[in-house]
Amino acid sequence: MLSFREAQTVEDLADLLYNFLPGSGNNRTAFPIAATQVGVGDLWVPGSKRPSIVQLLGSTLEHRRHLFTKLVLAVVRQAMTYRRGKGDPLRRDEIDRLNALLPGVSFKIPELLDRTFLDSLAAGKTDNTPPASAGLSPERGQALAALLMEISKLSPQERGLRFEGFLNELFAAHDLAPRNAFRITGEQIDGSFRLDGQTYLVEAKWHGPQIGFADLMTFSGKVGGKASWSRGLFVSNSGFTAEGLEAFARGRQTNLICMDGLDLYEVLARRVPLTTVLREKDRRAAETNRAFVGVRDLSL
Repeated sequence: MLSFREAQTVEDLADLLYNFLPGSGNNRTAFPIAATQVGVGDLWVPGSKRPSIVQLLGSTLEHRRHLFTKLVLAVVRQAMTYRRGKGDPLRRDEIDRLNALLPGVSFKIPELLDRTFLDSLAAGKTDNTPPASAGLSPERGQALAALLMEISKLSPQERGLRFEGFLNELFAAHDLAPRNAFRITGEQIDGSFRLDGQTYLVEAKWHGPQIGFADLMTFSGKVGGKASWSRGLFVSNSGFTAEGLEAFARGRQTNLICMDGLDLYEVLARRVPLTTVLREKDRRAAETNRAFVGVRDLSL
């Protein structure tokens, strides 16, 4: 079993490597192809991309540790081709970050520390300006929309977990470094992500009645019990009651923003960038103390 430090490093490596390669749909450069090349192809589990990367890295460390550095090198080699083909060459700061993380699983890879190799890479980002918001590509939007349709056909017991996985895919597609669900002191958090230096905790609800005051207060209490810089995103596919939102806004400062199923439609079908949506919802919450303002009302 991995140590806590190794497990955390695997999560950080998955965040970093997510944009190095696709998870499927390419017969020359993809995570399962790199895994097969080095003899760990059976450890790649198809499904949501980020959990699959975590599974691949973690299982390789646990069961075929001697192949871990070969796997990382195969991913980097393929990424050099894949990313250049996208017009987004692999950057020096990404490899520097990779080299900084690897000691967390007790490895250093000489090939990635080679000065000539490092100097050949594209320069990293030189300021803290947030990247320009970009909507989903038509292909990625269609794939995520298909995943959402697939979830609607599942049994009620399965929908919740798959909906959390869908949101992680959506966050990852917008470079928001998502984390999976976790439990602390008997409290379930459906995940988290980062935007503009802020950490957001996530509550995700699929079908059922619209979310009312009680559920909003419960999640707000979870967020309020964490670090002072934490915020919350409540995603309810069924939406929120007007009475609950009004009561929640009365007499307290909101630490939440909310999204409903129509908001998800705007992001997937109309390709409104999720990062833009979240920033505008933050701004409206700051201006009005309203946790939910629909994308259709944000004049994006």
